[in-house]
Amino acid sequence: MIDAVIISHFHLDHCGSLPYFTEMCGYNGPVVMTYPTKAVCPILLEDYRKITVERKGETNFFTSQMIKECMKKVIAVNVHQTLKLGEDIEVTAYYAGHVLGAAMFQVKVGSFSCLYTGDYNMTPDRHLGAAQIDKLKVDLLITETTYATTIRDSKRLREREFLNKVHKTVERGGKVLIPVFALGRAQELCILIETYWERMNLGHVPVYFSAGLVEKANLYYKLFINWTNQKIKETFVKHNMFDFKHIKPFERAYADKAGPMVLFATPGMLHAGMSLEVFKKWCDSELNMCILPGYCVAGTVGNKILSGSKRVEIDKKTQVDVKLQVRSLSFSAHADAKGIMQLIQQCEPKNVMLVHGEKGKMQFLKERIKTEFGIPCFDPANGEVLTINLTPSIPIDISRSLIDQHLYIDTHSEPEPKRLKLHHTTQIDALLVMEETSPASSSSSSTPPPPPTIRLLHPKEAESTIKLPEHELRFEVERPMVLMDTEEFWLALANAIPQSHLSKDSQDSGYANNTIFQRKSIRIEPTSSPTRGLRVSWSFQVCIPPFFPQSVQ
Repeated sequence: MIDAVIISHFHLDHCGSLPYFTEMCGYNGPVVMTYPTKAVCPILLEDYRKITVERKGETNFFTSQMIKECMKKVIAVNVHQTLKLGEDIEVTAYYAGHVLGAAMFQVKVGSFSCLYTGDYNMTPDRHLGAAQIDKLKVDLLITETTYATTIRDSKRLREREFLNKVHKTVERGGKVLIPVFALGRAQELCILIETYWERMNLGHVPVYFSAGLVEKANLYYKLFINWTNQKIKETFVKHNMFDFKHIKPFERAYADKAGPMVLFATPGMLHAGMSLEVFKKWCDSELNMCILPGYCVAGTVGNKILSGSKRVEIDKKTQVDVKLQVRSLSFSAHADAKGIMQLIQQCEPKNVMLVHGEKGKMQFLKERIKTEFGIPCFDPANGEVLTINLTPSIPIDISRSLIDQHLYIDTHSEPEPKRLKLHHTTQIDALLVMEETSPASSSSSSTPPPPPTIRLLHPKEAESTIKLPEHELRFEVERPMVLMDTEEFWLALANAIPQSHLSKDSQDSGYANNTIFQRKSIRIEPTSSPTRGLRVSWSFQVCIPPFFPQSVQ
């Protein structure tokens, strides 16, 4: 049984089958995504439907009406908003970068928790911030691994190289084709080109983006400006970065025009659409250039030309010679290997599962995670069922008086401390008490009883709270007596009494370390044996007979 569906962002490899699942398979439960994702998803799904049904002739596919019905089931959330689904499921969204509205989702079921990253980026770019995650210490982290073994070079160097290649190509009269997906890299590179064109006075060279999707996408970036990075939010009132002066909508007829130009066209892997259509027209000239800024799946035209193919099969009827220059400059908004390790370090999970990557690279990263973090790591195949054994955490209520007793002022690290701290290395002597919770009178007999309440109490509290009787224990030890000075005498006395039975204040750490035994008296007397000796006896009052001190770290 599926309790909920979570959509991390609007890319089709994450949301493309949603209408099929809800309208054709019959799923009727909640669908969770962020507000920007909910706004953009229907546009991409409708475009996907048109290409698949109207151009490729697929018949067993969802309809436009199904997309509308599907989106009615969506529950939209904001970053850091916690949504309760049913009695024991809680879902919390965290900012993921990557594209507008992308989110990581923490799912809590009872005492267990899991963080699903979707796609994320640990470095900020020109229009989005970096992923932000708390130290969640989840039981399981499920992370994407698109760039499991890649560590990208400086972003500034890549931007400079990109702009230099574009500039040199248009200077010699060539055309530059930049295949992009409608949202994400398109906006990032448009901002980069727009800024460079303004600075270099290149207004005479036209820059276009394929009309339709990118144009609509830019409207949503303006609408959800609060999901962008700090710089864009700060300058939004004076100037909207998505109101482009030099970048105009593209018409099909422009592809046959003479002279230099730059075109951003979808999709990003040259497997269909306007980018592939223009590529077929421009690929036979050495003056032109195709810059691929993202990942290209094996089998796509983009992947083939990156592999160096000089003759490419577009379809069964079409083959083209590739004479234009081909360059790959990664502007992908996925975390690289360094970013994945950084997320694991920040999140501190107990287990890691690797998904959304290539098998060989995932296996390499898996061994690295196990070595560096010493935690279990898994890379299951599609369709594989994975069982992870988890140890449940048990919540314990700690009394205020017990905490107050062990608070101290840290004057070593803070000259003027503003608050008290709890000493993490102190042994706290206390009593663990489990109390059964009375079920509500209206509860039915079939309802399981509520779990017991577990409390950690100071001994005096335990004595008064649960009415434990007091008992007195007396201890006695004999030691041989030899001639010794005063200092040696007290050292011998200290060694005679077990340390756990001594109660003293630690001056250097600033907190009290009191045993659960309340010391009443210590008596020292000579023994009556023929050999001189020392008898030391002491007594304590205890709450629970015949318990001895239990130290709780």
